[in-house]
Amino acid sequence: MASSAPHIPHHVAIVMDGNGRWATRRFLPRIAGHKQGVESLRRCVKACVERGVAVLTVFAFSSENWNRPVEEVSGLMELMVGALAREVPKLSADGVRLHFVGERAGLSPKMVNGLLDAEAATAHNTRLVLNVCFNYGGRWDIAQAAAKLAAQGEAITELSLDRAMALAHVPDPDLFIRTGGEQRLSNFLLWQSAYAELFFSDKLWPEFDEAALDEAIAAFQGRERRFGQTSAQVSSTAAA
Repeated sequence: MASSAPHIPHHVAIVMDGNGRWATRRFLPRIAGHKQGVESLRRCVKACVERGVAVLTVFAFSSENWNRPVEEVSGLMELMVGALAREVPKLSADGVRLHFVGERAGLSPKMVNGLLDAEAATAHNTRLVLNVCFNYGGRWDIAQAAAKLAAQGEAITELSLDRAMALAHVPDPDLFIRTGGEQRLSNFLLWQSAYAELFFSDKLWPEFDEAALDEAIAAFQGRERRFGQTSAQVSSTAAA
């Protein structure tokens, strides 16, 4: 009898929450937590490549994060620029293709050029697509897709909206992970996560390691993905 249990998720999306709390608990400035978060992302990318995940999408900076203290926002911007310079050659060598998803109009020219250069440097890679959502919001994504279609005079349908979304270049996420103990989407991939399996980890993002990723994947493998069908229909399809 064929098993209906899924295997490795094709697309994993992660809300990387808890950097600031990780630092505060250690009496460190919040930016120290974000720096440690970069290390955790490096581990996660490597682990996803090793496990055969094809797409990894991470929430690096939301459109609401501009409301944080000025020093934290400027520190995050500097961290992003520095990480690009350091990480892109290694990511390229590992076969990782970078996409930066989000509104670029409010970013500095230096930042925008850095994002474009990183995308160009990794455009030939095929082992893993890494979508970094930066200055991104799920509502913004839906609104920009609708505005794009309206400007082109196209009918706004479920299919046309899907094709106009900022992540139209990849399939929707199979597994949605949020670290840090909170259990909400926080305006991340609202459209794309309609049928994603949700996994909430109590680990703060800097603590999220290979074992924690494996725990999330194991939970995903134990789920029955019905997409509106009944269990009997899913079993019948799997057995065919």
